[in-house]
Amino acid sequence: MHRRSFLTLLGGASAAGWSLAASAQQDGRVRRIGWLTGEAENAPGSSAERAAFREGLSALGWVEGRNLQIDLRFGANDPDHIHASAAELVRLAPDAIVTDGGAPINALRQLTQTIPIVFTGGPDPAAIGLLRNISRPEGNFTGFVNLEPSIIGKSLELLKEVAPRLTRVAIVFNPDLSPTAPAYVALIEAAAPTLGVKTFEMPIGNAISIVRALDTFAAVPNGGLLVLPPRNTIAIRETIIPLAAEHRLPAIYPGRSDAAAGGLLAYAIDRVEQSRRAATYVDRLLRGAKISELPVQFPTKFELVVNLKTAKATGLTIPEAFLLRADEVIE
Repeated sequence: MHRRSFLTLLGGASAAGWSLAASAQQDGRVRRIGWLTGEAENAPGSSAERAAFREGLSALGWVEGRNLQIDLRFGANDPDHIHASAAELVRLAPDAIVTDGGAPINALRQLTQTIPIVFTGGPDPAAIGLLRNISRPEGNFTGFVNLEPSIIGKSLELLKEVAPRLTRVAIVFNPDLSPTAPAYVALIEAAAPTLGVKTFEMPIGNAISIVRALDTFAAVPNGGLLVLPPRNTIAIRETIIPLAAEHRLPAIYPGRSDAAAGGLLAYAIDRVEQSRRAATYVDRLLRGAKISELPVQFPTKFELVVNLKTAKATGLTIPEAFLLRADEVIE
């Protein structure tokens, strides 16, 4: 499509959106949206994701305090808290709920089969039995996946590329917050032999378990870490990253904020953009679309972030060709 035609179409769609929103405002209806994240309110990057979602809705004519109310709930990376927050939102009976990650999705699927739910992250919904048909979702869930098998295998390849002596990789995950971890562990284990790597599962729950596990793992040389989503709490991140540096363990993480906090590598989707895209689905639901009309969408672009300061502390020299492929290099 030519740029001029696209802009004309976009302008027409925007005008139509404002017209419909104005109509909703005139009849006094204020739509209600729930926002449930499994993370804490102050999690790195979460405020930018919420801002992008609001900006996306505003561009489509939905403005808080005028024709829209958004109820925010945070799970604080605790399964019980996530479930309680999900229950609170369901009791409010919003027009739709936006959520992220496997744990919040699992909580909501137990609580409602009627409220439309748009996820901005999480695993392939078919892989966890949430949906059978991702092209025409048959239940009350749809949205934007942030993790698929290809990213898992690619993460291991990237780690091996910057640390060619790597022969052992610990797969780090929280079993309470990552219900799909076993499936992704299996994918990593399948890819590992071709890279000459042996894998070890490292389930974690708190800082103490991390210290014990990493101290034991690092006692044998040529090890590295592959951290599975979701993004860790600040407390967990502040434990893993310094310990990895102390033991000179090259590591790859699931979010840009991990690399910004001192992690060696991060390979992930742009979660801010994912939240902005979710606003388009919420808009369509508020205007009468059915879940079955909104196919699940998979990520098409991933961000590679490299922290050169951490590379130096870990004793690694990152190849120039690798740095040229990175979306961001932190120096």
